[in-house]
Amino acid sequence: MKVAIPEWQGRISPVFDVATTLVVADVVDAQTVEQRTVRLFCSDLHGRVLELAGMGIDVLICGAISWPFEMGLSNAGIEVIPHTCGELQPVLASYIANRLNPNPFLMPGCCGRRRRCRGQGRRGQA
Repeated sequence: MKVAIPEWQGRISPVFDVATTLVVADVVDAQTVEQRTVRLFCSDLHGRVLELAGMGIDVLICGAISWPFEMGLSNAGIEVIPHTCGELQPVLASYIANRLNPNPFLMPGCCGRRRRCRGQGRRGQA
């Protein structure tokens, strides 16, 4: 399995849509067997989806991601785990150990894996 995490200064890049590098880890039997940093060349939706699919990425763990990018990657068969922040290596280790659900690295202000809570909890609403 290939796990990709957009990287910025040793941490998960805050916004996938503008990330320029990925750390790609090959995971076999709950062990990282190879890890490398890959430069992303495409910034448009179609090109970036093709770029990740061409690398054989199975899972993308990322911070913020726009809905079109998330849907494009999902439609290409790539599982997207959004709203994740923190140092890259502990996040990868938690994913490999199956400890990202519930996500202890959830971005501040996010209430879950999906955007279920948008519009909830506003003043004046029940």
